[in-house]
Amino acid sequence: MSGLGGHKPTMAMFGVEFCYAAVALISRAAFLQGTSPRVFVVYRQVVATLAIAPIAYFSRRKSGGPSLGLRSFTLIFLASLIGITINQIIYFEGLYLASSSIGSAMGNLVPAITFALASILGLEKISIRSFGSLAKIVGTILCVSGAVSMALLRGPKLLNAFIFGSEKEKWLMGCLLLFGSACCWSLWLILQVHMTACYPDHLSLSAWMCFFGAIQSAIVTLFLERDLNAWIVHSDLEILSYLFSGAIGSGLAFYVQAWCISQRGPLFSAMFNPACTVIVTILAAPILHEEIYIGSLIGAVGVVIGLYFVLWGKAKDILDTQNETEPKFNLKQTRNDDIFADESKDGRSCKHDLEQPLLAGESNGAEKNVMNQ
Repeated sequence: MSGLGGHKPTMAMFGVEFCYAAVALISRAAFLQGTSPRVFVVYRQVVATLAIAPIAYFSRRKSGGPSLGLRSFTLIFLASLIGITINQIIYFEGLYLASSSIGSAMGNLVPAITFALASILGLEKISIRSFGSLAKIVGTILCVSGAVSMALLRGPKLLNAFIFGSEKEKWLMGCLLLFGSACCWSLWLILQVHMTACYPDHLSLSAWMCFFGAIQSAIVTLFLERDLNAWIVHSDLEILSYLFSGAIGSGLAFYVQAWCISQRGPLFSAMFNPACTVIVTILAAPILHEEIYIGSLIGAVGVVIGLYFVLWGKAKDILDTQNETEPKFNLKQTRNDDIFADESKDGRSCKHDLEQPLLAGESNGAEKNVMNQ
């Protein structure tokens, strides 16, 4: 069971990506029926707050938890503004203007952006001499390249549906919005490292982010959405999209992702984004009647290979760090009489090495150092 426990963050992140893929498909279908992307974000966060807030409240009353100080309040409010309000509004607007495949592919820029930011901030260790670091770099390139090719490399039909007239302008604007969403998502992942350090209650943290996100997105939408009819629910598909994306896509997914980041760091979480592209590409054909091309299959293979490269590199770095911090013994294989004789001369014992600190704060990598500060 101990081996299975070590894979819990990996399994949890795959589950999160399945949730995000379902949200992308359901929301895209709702937008095609006339749902406003901005109103969708508001209702999504309201449902998420109503779903997770009672659970977080009773859990906090039973077990207690950290208090919400000024620093944690500021970080949560800022993370909600960047990672929920701005991110989701421009993401779903871009998803509406472009397509589900483009949206999921552009989301795979998150690992590259997060890797760069985490390296600059010291949350990820980079060493050219380390095979683990090289594997993470190569895996990131493969993941991003493979995911982008899934949306763009469609053989003879490459972007033919988007290059004329107003459709071209909509597609370009959608891509720009989706790129901005990827930047916001990367910043949100980085901020979660500091948030979980000062406020480690993941369930309560998710509830606060959903609550702030609902208020912030409602204020922004009131200024941007002038048509009051957009707030009216017109179909069962809209209700399903609000309930699923709110309760599962925001409430549950945010909690699980915050826990995974606290365990393995922001890069580990970001590197699972390409899995969402694979899932969307496979399911978009029967659900949204999107065609699958050879370029998509080639890209999917690249995503899977790159993902394994990064996971191997991450595991290699953790193993190397643990080996560096373990106490090293340099005892010669001699007779017991000689060892005891040397021990009696200088009064030293083998226990001296065992009494040295193991530097447990560094054993889990650079991101654990930040969280222990």
